[in-house]
Amino acid sequence: MHTRRFAQVDVFSAEPFGGNPVAVVIDGDGLSDTEMQRFAAWTNLSETTFLLPPTTPEADYRVRIFTTAEELPFAGHPTLGSAHAWLEAGGQPRSSGHLVQECAQGLVPLRQSDGRWAFAGPELTRYEPADAATLAQAAAGLRLAPADILDSSWLVNGPQWLGLLVASADEVLAIRPDHQALGDLFVGVVGAFPDDDGAAGVDDRPDFEVRAIMGTGVEDPVTGSLNAGLGRWLTDAGLAPSTYVAAQGTVLGRSGRVHVSTAQGEVWVAGDTATRISGSVLL
Repeated sequence: MHTRRFAQVDVFSAEPFGGNPVAVVIDGDGLSDTEMQRFAAWTNLSETTFLLPPTTPEADYRVRIFTTAEELPFAGHPTLGSAHAWLEAGGQPRSSGHLVQECAQGLVPLRQSDGRWAFAGPELTRYEPADAATLAQAAAGLRLAPADILDSSWLVNGPQWLGLLVASADEVLAIRPDHQALGDLFVGVVGAFPDDDGAAGVDDRPDFEVRAIMGTGVEDPVTGSLNAGLGRWLTDAGLAPSTYVAAQGTVLGRSGRVHVSTAQGEVWVAGDTATRISGSVLL
């Protein structure tokens, strides 16, 4: 075992402890897959990341992302939290205001945007409406009438998200899911606030409410990968402006704010980040 630098970073909220935490082992080199997975299970957070030297000259650093049970090719809030920890630990970007993260999904660009870091959402590998059987399962799991689901799309960018549109933010907040009925689905539900309640990406006033609900019995507080997929879908469909803010985590007592913008065919997802725990871990 070795003493390694460690941070726990709050992502997607300017309010302390209002976002989604990620554990970051800054000195991850030399750890085996088994050691990484065991530590990620022990932290009991949705994700734990390990920072490593890159294997390609295009990248500033490499990250491996683990849930309590498996490794993920990509995830959003761990991307922003890992970038924050890498920079805070003294990492020097090759290009000022820009980073390139290497992960199992590939190379993920990051840039500074209005004082926050933003990542470019990976390309969707599955992007199509859900079939009738899947929609029926999702409706049952969310305790919605089928007619309450106005539109759907698979939004697969590593995680296997199913995006569902409902009529309003209030309908999103009113959902009381039956996780068992959801089965193996990972569902992202989105609904808009009335026009006079939001201002298309101004400050932190939300334009949409988002929830990430899984059949595993878990609801994620704030989810970067889901919001990247939703950003692609909502803007492609003309349901959202090119810049907007999504609220997430409200029903869990969190104050997540995800800043989404689209330009030249890319979706950028930004959020506030802050270290809440720093020190070392014997691993």
